[in-house]
Amino acid sequence: MTAIRLYDLTTQEDRRPSPFCWRAKYALAHKGLAFTTVPVSFLEIPGLCGGGHKTVPILDDGGQIVGDSWAIADHLDKTYPDRPPIFATATERALCRFLESSLFVSAIRPLLLYCVKDIHDHALESDRPYFRETREKWIGRRLEEVAAEREQHRIAARAGLAAVRSTLATGTPFLSGQSPGYADYIAAGFLLWPASVATLPLLAADDSLLPWFARIQDLYDGLGRRSPLYSITD
Repeated sequence: MTAIRLYDLTTQEDRRPSPFCWRAKYALAHKGLAFTTVPVSFLEIPGLCGGGHKTVPILDDGGQIVGDSWAIADHLDKTYPDRPPIFATATERALCRFLESSLFVSAIRPLLLYCVKDIHDHALESDRPYFRETREKWIGRRLEEVAAEREQHRIAARAGLAAVRSTLATGTPFLSGQSPGYADYIAAGFLLWPASVATLPLLAADDSLLPWFARIQDLYDGLGRRSPLYSITD
């Protein structure tokens, strides 16, 4: 089998905060494919794989380059049809898209605002001016101003995960049912993101998400615990 490499965002202490890289790593593990991660900084991304990429993950599958987490998942299903499918049907894929869109509406902005200063502070020193300039432009405020309000952003981020809680309350161990699937990897990525860098824990100690999150972290020989993490609970 050809070597598979995944370019993965890194910060200080080899923390890996990208939620999209996390879901790509889980997709590879779901397929049972051996892979290595290549840690890269924010500023290294434009020069990767011949250029033209603004974000990671980027997959190098024996010389075939695929960017974007959704394109990577589709590539893996197409290239390795004899292995467990990431999307068993087009309907499952569409529902995963819906979940992602729902979380983007309800949770992505408060999650970013809650931990954006921590991301900056954990970024490699060479990346910090770029990160500050681009994020302050997006947000419209200085990072220090946003960080001063992070408790209210944390409350909003917790509330934004309500749909995940209510789905798991039906009694299945995973969002995808009795077995983990891409829906779980999407949602878990949004938790592994702040767990990688946020110095203020995201979830309360009694949050009903915690047993599910622990199951996801334990999958595939503890994939969700292989890089440094802060406690996600108070």
